[in-house]
Amino acid sequence: MASERQSPSDPAPPNTQSGPTLSTLPPELHLLIARHLIYPDALSLKHASRHFYHLVDTGVQLKVEWLMERRLLHLECPSDQRCDLGSDLRFCRGSVKLLMQRRREHIECESRPGLGCLIYGTRTCPHARKLKTRLRKWARARSLDPVRWMLIMSLVPMAVGWVWVLGAMLF
Repeated sequence: MASERQSPSDPAPPNTQSGPTLSTLPPELHLLIARHLIYPDALSLKHASRHFYHLVDTGVQLKVEWLMERRLLHLECPSDQRCDLGSDLRFCRGSVKLLMQRRREHIECESRPGLGCLIYGTRTCPHARKLKTRLRKWARARSLDPVRWMLIMSLVPMAVGWVWVLGAMLF
C-alpha cells in the first residue's frame, strides 16, 4: 500500500538526485582527482571517509611540492628548523597547522596584494573579510591576552582624564 508509513528499520528511499555524486564516481576518477590536489586539499579529502583514507596519497613528495609552492609565492613556511615529513600527524604539528588554518580562512589571500585568491585561483578573493573580522584576526595574531587587554582598557580612562585636565587648564 502506498499510504503505509515506512518503519525506521526499512531502508531509506533510493537516491533521487539526477546526476552523479563524488561517491558514485568510479575509483579511477577518484585517483585522478586526488593526484591534482595540493597537500592541504588532499589531506582534507583523505579524512573525508575510509575509502578516501586508503586511496589518497599524502606522502613526502606532495608535502615537499606544497612547501616549495609556498616559497615560490613568498608565503610563510614552517618556521621549525626540522620539519618532520614522515607522517601527516607529525607534519601538521606546530606552524604547519597554523598555516593550513590561515589557508582555510583565506587569510593568505590578503597577505600580498595582487595575488588574488590562492584557494580558488581567481583574481579576487570572494571571501574578503570585513574590517571587524580583520581586527579580530589581527588582535588574535598579536596574542593580546586578557591581561594585556585589561591594561590597555585601564589606560584609556586615564588618557581621557589627562586630556580633560589639560583642556581645563588651557581654557
